[in-house]
Amino acid sequence: MVDMRVLIVDDEAGMLEVCGDTLRKLPRTDIVLEQDSNHAAERIKEEHWDLLVADIRMPGLSGVDLLRLVHEHASDIDVLMITAFPSVDSAVESMKLGAADYLTKPFLPDELRSAVRRILDNRRLRQENMLLKRQLERPYSFGEMIGQSDAMLSVFDTVERVAATDVDVLIQGETGTGKELVARAIHTHGGRKEKPFVPVDCGAIPEDLLESEFFGHERGAFTGATRRSMGLMEYASGGTLLLDEVGELPIHLQAKLLRAIQERRVRRVGGNSEIDVDVRIVAATSRDLDEEVRHDRFRSDLYYRINVVRIDLPPLRERLDDIPALLRHFLQRYAREMGREDVEMDTSAAEVLASYSWPGNVRELQNVVKRMLAMAPDSTISINDLPAEIRGEAGCDGEAGQPGFFDLRDRQLEAFERRYLGNLLETNGGDVTAAASEAEVPRGTFYRLLNKHGITPSDYRN
Repeated sequence: MVDMRVLIVDDEAGMLEVCGDTLRKLPRTDIVLEQDSNHAAERIKEEHWDLLVADIRMPGLSGVDLLRLVHEHASDIDVLMITAFPSVDSAVESMKLGAADYLTKPFLPDELRSAVRRILDNRRLRQENMLLKRQLERPYSFGEMIGQSDAMLSVFDTVERVAATDVDVLIQGETGTGKELVARAIHTHGGRKEKPFVPVDCGAIPEDLLESEFFGHERGAFTGATRRSMGLMEYASGGTLLLDEVGELPIHLQAKLLRAIQERRVRRVGGNSEIDVDVRIVAATSRDLDEEVRHDRFRSDLYYRINVVRIDLPPLRERLDDIPALLRHFLQRYAREMGREDVEMDTSAAEVLASYSWPGNVRELQNVVKRMLAMAPDSTISINDLPAEIRGEAGCDGEAGQPGFFDLRDRQLEAFERRYLGNLLETNGGDVTAAASEAEVPRGTFYRLLNKHGITPSDYRN
């Protein structure tokens, strides 16, 4: 598969052939030779090139003239200048016009090959960085899947089995259940883990740009296409492409995507040739695709093509046993990030969170933990630090002006703590170490309880 095109321009036929023979050893690179600099100028305007290698002194247009042409009309082409008559002025002018490098004749074949390889490698890196920047709008949510419920253990088992294969996978689940996390786990535990993992949110890309994003485009393919762009399927070749929210794709693009997935070949918008892609497809959706197919909103042939192995992620309300472990994980992680590692959650608050319905699933739980850590004034997160909608569903706010069960229980617990701490300090003459030892709690915890209730040990001395 060719992914780089190099145009070599030199009026000396012998030098042109030497350069061609030297550079044809580079993999995935199309080498084109041109002895007429005027003809080369026309080809620069009309065709796509990744690199121009040009002699400086030539009849007709010089190498510097071609460099100016690239600078004015095709600025995305890299340029390597070569000359048998080096001068400081020509070197400075070449670099000012954007030449990537400058070689002096005579040079060894390895010197030319090394310079061209370096320029093309840097070009590939720039293209990859541009693609990666397009993927940064939706970062990876959290670092590992967590769960001990039967439903999640079944998911873990399926992920482990399917990761060892190369089949396409469909992940279905409500928003916030961790579909991208499962897709990443499939990728990182499989044979493609050293290659790119490319997530694309099918519902976030404007419809008129979808085809270009998936398959790429050639320079001049449409208004604003000033340079060739590699598509996401091509960039993901060798690795995994996550089609997130695949159910949002318009029906006309579904047909083109089906063909690309079936044949593992793509054609850039405005291009004439097809490009082979070796990519694993993982599709994810929060829609019921069976229902979408029945209503002709999703192509049945595409559905059956991506639905080789299906993983259904349970909503958090159906795996409440996992909430304590998720709470501990998020609390430790975000407390460390916020510099609040002394923060802990009291039992009542944890019980309320464990009984909440979580319509936003794990993502909502994650955000609630962040909010509590950011807003809680004390080192202990209590029910009062929970969002109002969670307290209300649990009955913590009461009805008709009356306190709810949790409020009443917390008031009774606080009254007991104040009496108990005061009695301990009175018995031990205000000695915190002795009182903490009698209560069988760490001295630091005892101090936090005293601060919580505004109790001063010195009031109990003498």
